[in-house]
Amino acid sequence: MSAIPGTLHSPKQVADRRAQAPHTSMFTRMLLRAAVLRRRRAAAALLAMIVAAAVATVMMNLYVDVQAKLRTEFRNYGANVVVVGKDGQSLPAGALAQVEFTAGPGSKMLAVPFSYAVARTKDGQSVVVVGTDLARARQLNHWWKVSHWPDEPNQALIGMRAANVVSPNRQPFELTFQGRPIELTPAGMLQTGAGEDSRIYLDQSEFQNWTGISPSTIEVAANGTAADVESLIRQLAQLLPSADVRPVRQIMEAEANVLNKTRATLYASATLVVLTSALCVLATLMGWVFDRRRDFAIMKALGASERLVNGFFAAEAAAMGAVGAILGFFIGIGVAVWIGRANFHSPVVPRFSVFPYVLAGSVAVALISAILPITMLRRVQPAIILRGE
Repeated sequence: MSAIPGTLHSPKQVADRRAQAPHTSMFTRMLLRAAVLRRRRAAAALLAMIVAAAVATVMMNLYVDVQAKLRTEFRNYGANVVVVGKDGQSLPAGALAQVEFTAGPGSKMLAVPFSYAVARTKDGQSVVVVGTDLARARQLNHWWKVSHWPDEPNQALIGMRAANVVSPNRQPFELTFQGRPIELTPAGMLQTGAGEDSRIYLDQSEFQNWTGISPSTIEVAANGTAADVESLIRQLAQLLPSADVRPVRQIMEAEANVLNKTRATLYASATLVVLTSALCVLATLMGWVFDRRRDFAIMKALGASERLVNGFFAAEAAAMGAVGAILGFFIGIGVAVWIGRANFHSPVVPRFSVFPYVLAGSVAVALISAILPITMLRRVQPAIILRGE
């Protein structure tokens, strides 16, 4: 049979045109057609998945960054590990180097040595004098209220209560330790509300030249999780058998409590939003089954098995979950960055490593929401539906 010019095409020409046309599987076409014909329901379900994925992305990104920021903030409140010589003895030479070596290269750990002596004023009153690396002590204790740090030889940082004993008028004063005097000049006042207010702080080298006493304590600000800090304590205890290595319980417990509460709050918020989204998706899928009973009845009447029909419906739900995860992930990244700048005044680093979890979670939520609608599909009887009953 020949084709009529301008009107009809031969079967060969039709076959050639179909072969040259872009190939789209029937399965994909059915998925797209279902979404197009029921745009409102599809949009509602997709929006729910986007919101769930975005919230999960925001929570995961914030949790990782908030953990790091909170640990950094806690380091501003002093050490969380203390190394002390046993029986009040000085630490062995090189103890500070061993502590720093244990942390490894590139570590942000800060170790500060402290030496202690009881000196006397001209009128015989006792006062505690501490020798330390003043630059490190300043970095370790950001919370100290200091009017001015020593920056010249023979200058001292004096606690508020100690100042009333050694230099009420903030004039140079003299201290004596075991018959060896030293002339000191107040550089600034220290106020913490704790024992530091009753002490005088000197540069470690000046203190050691005067008293001959080596450091007996090393305060360590170690970053990392509680497990990391415990591991560091065990390593230091092995390296320094002549010292007691112990955590500062107040700092570690406060840090753990804050991190646990932050994690619980973020997880609870994310769970609530995900459950709400799952209910929305469930309602949408139930509506899909009700609206498309005739379509599924026709598929079954044409020979489609229960597995094929259920698989098609599950694929629709999974595709919706995947699309929602992709869109929600990038929206969530943007929201997390905005929250970081607005609330923490610092950027939140996008964590693309959380995307697989967001994607898997979104698909899982969509498939779980599809379980009940799929059970309804099994009850669809083609003969009854096609008769209009």
